[in-house]
Amino acid sequence: MATLPHDADAPRPEGEPRPVAVARWLGRVPYEPTWRAMQRLTDSRAADAPDELWCLEHPPVYTLGLNGRAEHVLAAGDVPVVNVDRGGQVTYHGPGQLVVYPLLDLRRSKLGVRELVTAIEDAIVAYAAELGVAAASRRDAPGVYVERRKLASLGLRIRRGCSYHGLALNVAMDLEPFRRIDPCGYAGLEVVDLASLGVRLAPEDAARGLLPHLWRHLRLPGEPAWAAAPARPQSA
Repeated sequence: MATLPHDADAPRPEGEPRPVAVARWLGRVPYEPTWRAMQRLTDSRAADAPDELWCLEHPPVYTLGLNGRAEHVLAAGDVPVVNVDRGGQVTYHGPGQLVVYPLLDLRRSKLGVRELVTAIEDAIVAYAAELGVAAASRRDAPGVYVERRKLASLGLRIRRGCSYHGLALNVAMDLEPFRRIDPCGYAGLEVVDLASLGVRLAPEDAARGLLPHLWRHLRLPGEPAWAAAPARPQSA
């Protein structure tokens, strides 16, 4: 993720209590309808709408950010490539990877863009430590790394003072598709997952483990709360 594209902030009332945020487990959902659902929520949300964290997996897909260069896609083969409106270059999503989309009102949470990136990275590093994995962020290349191998990537969009897109944590996945791209625009960058590091989890279990760390670092009010009924994105 090289940049965080953002549009002009919409006015938000000051001094009002923040509504309780919710998390949703969506399961394995197609990429493009999920992306469009994030856009619709961001464009239509009221000032008092709760923040949401969508936790999910995607079928195989490469996504190319606004700064993305086609030459970083080396051999997509039968994996679709989708041009999207987040920052950064190319990445891969697929089964066994936990994706979390924090849909946050940043003005209400008083988080700046750099603070948001740092909070997400710190939450992943803290969760990795809980699992016995020594991970760290890098100032020169956003994301989370284990001995220079990328464990998690970030790509965000800020619109109307709100965030969408988010993070991808490699849990237990086929890493071969990463070898068909320059991950995040870096030729030869190695990618790793938790399973390769001796941690065996399902993505849903990883979501439940990561969530308290995200809640704390993103300064969300109250305790982590899962919505009773998932809101599965539908095609437009």
